[in-house]
Amino acid sequence: MRVSIVTIFFNAEPYLAESIESVLAQNFRNFELILVDDGSTDGSTAIALAYADRYKDQIRYLEHRGHVNRGMSASRNVGVSAARGDLIALMDADDVWRPYKLSEQIAIIDAHPEVAMVCGAARYWKSWMGGEDRVVRSGHVQNVVALAPDAAIKVYPLGTAPAPCPSDLVVRRALVLSLGGFEEHFTGVRQLYEDQGFLIKVYLAAPVYFADRYWLDYRVHPESCVASVSASGHYDSVRRYFLDWLESYVAELPPGHAVFKALRRAQRRYRHPVRDRLLTLPASAIAKAARTVRRFASATRHIWHVES
Repeated sequence: MRVSIVTIFFNAEPYLAESIESVLAQNFRNFELILVDDGSTDGSTAIALAYADRYKDQIRYLEHRGHVNRGMSASRNVGVSAARGDLIALMDADDVWRPYKLSEQIAIIDAHPEVAMVCGAARYWKSWMGGEDRVVRSGHVQNVVALAPDAAIKVYPLGTAPAPCPSDLVVRRALVLSLGGFEEHFTGVRQLYEDQGFLIKVYLAAPVYFADRYWLDYRVHPESCVASVSASGHYDSVRRYFLDWLESYVAELPPGHAVFKALRRAQRRYRHPVRDRLLTLPASAIAKAARTVRRFASATRHIWHVES
């Protein structure tokens, strides 16, 4: 078995079948699809069971003991633990793959045996509900091997380059296991950063490859984790939790490691907010403040000369 595709789902009835069909439409066929039910209470459980029954040789259905909800990371780990493939591909239940995704990504990973993970651009898909789509390239460089720890420093959430979507990742299973899989404490609203917790571990450990090819339709909708957490106003608390966890995770790295500077810069907003505001003032504001100081200094000198 070459690729194990792990699809986690929770109450994904409107989207799950379309997602599964896009996997079955791949022109690369040496894969298994593992459907992990995170305690769904809608019709998505029945949809997954029906596909597993119809494609017994290629699709498996798994769930947590007692059909409980344990969160995205715990569900991904269940799928990874059951996987038989050398490579792990993630697929969220509301996204859709292009038919050539696996074949092209595997060609890249085979051409670069030092690379642990391959991902590409994503179409942020709004047209399915009448919006306007946009394609976003992930990573700070494209079509070259990015050595560790460059991506950790230059890609969101420590850097400014766009992060890849989970559904676009193909990762070597051996690396996933060596890193301890996904961080299961990212639950509830903290699931907004559960993929970033995994990705930062990969970036720090091994070379990765960001392609400029678009393989994924990332469905944008108001029920998504990103949309719901952003709407709830919890973004800053979740980001701070991630940064605090990352500080403990990298504590054993050498003191001069490049990631520390990027981490301190990201934490500054929360630990030293006044200093952060001053250091992140736009150039126009700095220039305006400088002009004000100069005018004040000039007026002060004039008053001093008159009084003298």
